[in-house]
Amino acid sequence: MKTHVSLSVKILLLASLNVLLLGLVFALFVRTQYRFDLGSLLLSPGRDRILATSRLIALQLPDTDRAQWNQLLAQYTVSHASACLFTNQGTQLAGPPVNLPPAVLEMIRRDPEPPFENHDSHAARSGQPQRLSPPPPPPPPLFLIMSSAPTRYWVGVRVPIRNETAARPGHGTLVWMSSSLWTNPFFFEYKPWLAVAVAVILVSVICWLPLIRGLTHSISQLTAATGAIAEGRLETRLSLHRRDELGQLSEAINRMAERLSGFVHGQRRFLSDVAHELCSPLARIQVSLGILDQRALDNQKKYVEGVQEEVEHMSGLVNELLLFSRAQISASATPLTRVKLADTVRRVLERETSEKAIIETHLEERTEVMAHPEYLFRSLANVVRNAVRYAGEFGPIVISAHEKEGMVSITVADTGPGIPEAELEGVFKPFYRPELARQGETGGVGLGLAIVRTCIEACGGTVQCRNRSPKGLEVEIRLPAAKT
Repeated sequence: MKTHVSLSVKILLLASLNVLLLGLVFALFVRTQYRFDLGSLLLSPGRDRILATSRLIALQLPDTDRAQWNQLLAQYTVSHASACLFTNQGTQLAGPPVNLPPAVLEMIRRDPEPPFENHDSHAARSGQPQRLSPPPPPPPPLFLIMSSAPTRYWVGVRVPIRNETAARPGHGTLVWMSSSLWTNPFFFEYKPWLAVAVAVILVSVICWLPLIRGLTHSISQLTAATGAIAEGRLETRLSLHRRDELGQLSEAINRMAERLSGFVHGQRRFLSDVAHELCSPLARIQVSLGILDQRALDNQKKYVEGVQEEVEHMSGLVNELLLFSRAQISASATPLTRVKLADTVRRVLERETSEKAIIETHLEERTEVMAHPEYLFRSLANVVRNAVRYAGEFGPIVISAHEKEGMVSITVADTGPGIPEAELEGVFKPFYRPELARQGETGGVGLGLAIVRTCIEACGGTVQCRNRSPKGLEVEIRLPAAKT
């Protein structure tokens, strides 16, 4: 099953991805242009914090006994980071014992105070003017080195180490070791960056939200309108006042609905007129056949009876067409009244009762619905007639009703063979008949359930059918309950 993701979520994710990619491109550009080294990963707040703490330790070293240096460094040990003090020769003076990687030892052993003058020995012996050679670059006051297997980050800071026997203080390196760089607040304070990320997201949402809301609202209106048109409510029109492609689409949908409405209403009017015009000729033919039957010889009566059966079949078809077209044309103007369901069902049973079918009812006398009385009677009569015709010999037919949330659900259930799942929706289309019903002796013309849907929808209700388990078919009609 595919996961449904709304358009607004997709746009927000795309905007976030856009901001992230722009940030990565900017970082790559800065790194390429300014050639940052690994030490540049320590941003200004972290560098300042490390330098300040290291200088504070250096100031306390002369006033602390040499045996207490380990405790002094332990006082400044932070989460996942420890401090160790080394001489310029790489000898550890204080802190937990560690094995320094070669790259860290090389940085420690670099002379922090190279000579500023390099006297040329030959020039001194010859009495010529001395030449000054360019001094090598001094080591940085802070360096960052990453080692692997396991991953460790080593931050070194040059600090003075006072020695009582020396004329001036010497130099050493205070090394901070951590297994993580970004999750350690001593090296990297993530809260400001988190605040900036939240601010960027909020600004993006504020900038994109009006566009997203406008798009999704317009698309929702388009979806609702096209769904209503697909359901047959061709009077639906869109009122989107947009000047973009969605506005053009709404105008196209309105034109399509208007033309479809003209075609459908014209077709319905034509069908109604044809059915109405056929009524008079069929009535005259039936009268003529009645006269002919009285005057026909005995050996001719069977032919007259056959013609009469065909004419009666044609008359029934015309009557159904006439009812179907009238229900479609006047659906929007159908007056609804309070109808007592039990009385209507009794009228239906008086008309549709058959010797081969057993019909049971489970109804409450007080149940009332809002409907057109004749339309409701026709609908129930057609549903019960179909159940008797196709499933009357398989078991009882049950008519029941119950009220829930302001709607009354009327069900007609049988235990017959049912309908193939692929044809459950198609049986409500005009002139549609399942393969099971395509026999001349049992199948109708395919208008019965189409009339049911048209009449029920004209009453503001819905109708659907579904197969029962293990067998059988159930037709459900939902109508608004009459308010007490």
